[in-house]
Amino acid sequence: MMDKKIELLVEKANEIRKLTIQSVGKLGVGHIGGALSLCEVLAVLYFEVMNVDPEDSGMENRDRMVLSKGHGGPALYAALALKGFFPVGELDTLNRPGTRLPSHCDRKLTNGIDMSTGSLGQGFSAAVGMAIAAEAEKPYMYVYTIIGDGESQEGQIWEAALCAASRKLDNLIAFTDYNKMQLDGMTEEVNGLEPLDKKWDSFGWHVQSVNGHDIGEILYAVDNAKKFKGKPNMIILNTIKGKGGYFCENMVASHNMQITEENWRRALDILDGKEGI
Repeated sequence: MMDKKIELLVEKANEIRKLTIQSVGKLGVGHIGGALSLCEVLAVLYFEVMNVDPEDSGMENRDRMVLSKGHGGPALYAALALKGFFPVGELDTLNRPGTRLPSHCDRKLTNGIDMSTGSLGQGFSAAVGMAIAAEAEKPYMYVYTIIGDGESQEGQIWEAALCAASRKLDNLIAFTDYNKMQLDGMTEEVNGLEPLDKKWDSFGWHVQSVNGHDIGEILYAVDNAKKFKGKPNMIILNTIKGKGGYFCENMVASHNMQITEENWRRALDILDGKEGI
């Protein structure tokens, strides 16, 4: 029998996935693929792991989360809405005129966003800076950050990685959304990253590699990261781009694509078990 905690988190991930599909679908176009690959890790972070409070979103000792791969914003917005940072109905304003939910996250607009992101690599550097600052805070806080595999081709990622390792930032837990696709094609064909785990290890990080759609594996990896001292932590999430969207799953084109009403409504029915693919 599935552990009750894991069962609840699987349900949250499914809710995040459906709200992401619906919000991007109603807009008709958007960054769907790299958002859908994040649903499980966001469910784990916001509904089990992170010390955050929607009623006091600016509390000083809260954990921080930086979505460095900013185009995953729709999924993060869905998680924040479900957590209570703003009304779920506001997701329908995604990337529309006057919205508080732009395509890429903006901390000045959206309650619960800790860092504005979009320029590849910069969010990760900001997360490292936050972790350095957090070392002086009491009580202790963690900084979580998610980077993309295409983003991992940026030199800024590796400069920040060196800095974090040299400072032994064990309060920093980073994730790579390793769906192996990026805007211009397969990551290995554009600028290969393999062996990604060994690269992070050689930069002085504690590295784990898990199934990024397995709640239990993600929970275990985060718990293990918190127990490991003296190094920053990288958890490589082996994911599927567009996971759960029959019209975009495992497709390079899903980075930013047109979505019809038939697409998103049928995808929701499939996720609800109302029909097969």
